[in-house]
Amino acid sequence: MSSNDLDALLRVTSSTYRGETPPDIAFGTYDGAVGRLVLAVTGKGIAACSFEAENDVYELVTRHVGSFIGPEARRLDPVRRELDAYFSGRLRTFTTPVDLALATPFARSVLQKTTAVPYGTTTTLERIGESIGRPRALRAIGNALASNPVCVIVPCHRVVREDGALGDYAGGPAAKQHLLNVERRTVDAGR
Repeated sequence: MSSNDLDALLRVTSSTYRGETPPDIAFGTYDGAVGRLVLAVTGKGIAACSFEAENDVYELVTRHVGSFIGPEARRLDPVRRELDAYFSGRLRTFTTPVDLALATPFARSVLQKTTAVPYGTTTTLERIGESIGRPRALRAIGNALASNPVCVIVPCHRVVREDGALGDYAGGPAAKQHLLNVERRTVDAGR
């Protein structure tokens, strides 16, 4: 599916409900300091905040969560406002509910542990492994972090290598470093 096809589908989908029945999943994008993030919000919360291509996220959400998708600003704008506040250093904790429907049960356990990593700090794969009772499952933990469907909001960027190196990140090393810098500057400024 090309980007033009996706745009056309979203226009058709949004014109079909014209205020009557909103889509099951609000779908859109956010352009921020680390590039374009693709967003998908279900009735339970944010299911995608992804660096992946729009078409890929759309197909994944359609396959695993639901098929009635549209660009509903009323549900996307609160997430966008929180992302704006986060990137400007005014928000340390996201209040947007998270829907980890796109993650496997194992990945959910890993991602839930990353939400406990305090803002402005980091942890390691090894510590995450110990906290979930799987200290030797480092490759699986790394894969769970790499497939995080809700980047930034579920802070997998706070997980680094044991030697302090950044490690891999879905948005690339520059995006990961930027996120860590935003948090460190905010903490250092006492905000």
